[in-house]
Amino acid sequence: MAIYETERLVIRDWTEDPADLDRAYDIYSRPEVARFLGAPHLPLTAPEGAIELVQNWHRRNATFGSGYGIWAIQLRETGQIVGTVLLKPLPGRDERTLTDDIEVGWHLHPDCWGHGYATEAARGAVERGFARGLTEIYAVVSPGNEASMAVARRLGMVPIGRRTDWYGGEELETFLLRR
Repeated sequence: MAIYETERLVIRDWTEDPADLDRAYDIYSRPEVARFLGAPHLPLTAPEGAIELVQNWHRRNATFGSGYGIWAIQLRETGQIVGTVLLKPLPGRDERTLTDDIEVGWHLHPDCWGHGYATEAARGAVERGFARGLTEIYAVVSPGNEASMAVARRLGMVPIGRRTDWYGGEELETFLLRR
């Protein structure tokens, strides 16, 4: 079932279907994807890690509240999953505590870079957030991740410098979009 749709994309929950798990493993086992995510469990080193990853997303989605989540980005035309989009509360310096700040983010398979899918999926997430009453949305990007910074700018987000407010105090390039 779709969370939302765009012209080319269907945004939906990740499932434990073997095809979803295979694609999650294919995406999150790649060093070129994992290097900017700052997660100690990435890159995945075994296919079984995809099950744990998807189950963790489901648990986290349940804590975020209605309207937020970590979702699969699927091509409408072919059904191929190209990556992940998220709209969720940012974790604070104590990563177990969620803040009131909401982030939009994206992680795509390298074969799907350069097609505008990240911008399209994230634009839909931002529109969803603003329709739900949000007045501002952040994007946080690892320094050096020029491609993600370009996506944030294409969304109309304004760079506000490096901040250490979230994700355990990690220094991140921060972008802001106000409604």
